[in-house]
Amino acid sequence: MTELTRTTTANGITIAYEDHGPADAPPILLVMGLGGQLTLWPIELVEALVARGFRVIRYDNRDVGLSHKHEVGGVPNIRWMLVKSLLRLPVRAPYALADMAADGVGLLDALGIDKAHIVGASMGGMIAQHIAARHGHRAHTMTSIMSTTGNRRLPRAKPEAMKMLLQRPQTTDPEELVAFSVRAARAIGSPGYPAAQERLEAQVRANHARSWYPQGFVRQMAAIVADGDRRSMLRSVSVPTLVVHGEDDPLVPVAGAHDTAAHIAGAKLHLIPGMGHDLPVELVEEMADVIAGHARAVTG
Repeated sequence: MTELTRTTTANGITIAYEDHGPADAPPILLVMGLGGQLTLWPIELVEALVARGFRVIRYDNRDVGLSHKHEVGGVPNIRWMLVKSLLRLPVRAPYALADMAADGVGLLDALGIDKAHIVGASMGGMIAQHIAARHGHRAHTMTSIMSTTGNRRLPRAKPEAMKMLLQRPQTTDPEELVAFSVRAARAIGSPGYPAAQERLEAQVRANHARSWYPQGFVRQMAAIVADGDRRSMLRSVSVPTLVVHGEDDPLVPVAGAHDTAAHIAGAKLHLIPGMGHDLPVELVEEMADVIAGHARAVTG
């Protein structure tokens, strides 16, 4: 754990987080996606948002990084859950995205924050949607990045991207795990902004050294599958919403952004050519501008 990383009790579990910027600045809560540690929010983006006058909090969701591990839930069979979902049979998961939304709100409670700008990426966008719908009084704004609605009629991920999502490595060899994670990042990454090999490998190695917990990935995936279609829930969202998406996302096609924006009254849509399912450092300034601009339009 670094000097910046702290832990607190939120929603009855331990949550690891980092708090950047002045304590009296408008807070932004960054919610990361499936299997992603808080470190997947580029520090350059965090610093850019702080430079624009915000207090920025990024945290590890339950079952990832340095936060609580939900071992009592076992490890679900994801392929069987996907089959049941396709057959429209009930799907149960050890916990729900609504529980993960309550974790984020619990972190705000622990930090004494009444309202924040909620920004979520991928699964984090789904969690942000739940916060906006279930705890709207705690959100100044909501920004949903490279996420979707759960609508089954939307285009699916490209085969290679889905393969890397479902094909988890069985090895415990550190070098093989790093190589797999690099290939996975390439499979879902931005074709217009490919990550430099040295930077990507360094990030993967640092994340593996910080925490490697594949069981949590599976349980989080189960929560996504069990959550189903959120379109009816999204119609109840009254929080000012921005939807950001890469036009070349191989994992969550851009149709998911259009569907999200279509089901939230007044939602604004910002599409980025060449962006895939990651947060390239080359796009940090643009991302910081649109997130900060959306926040300022509401809170000044």
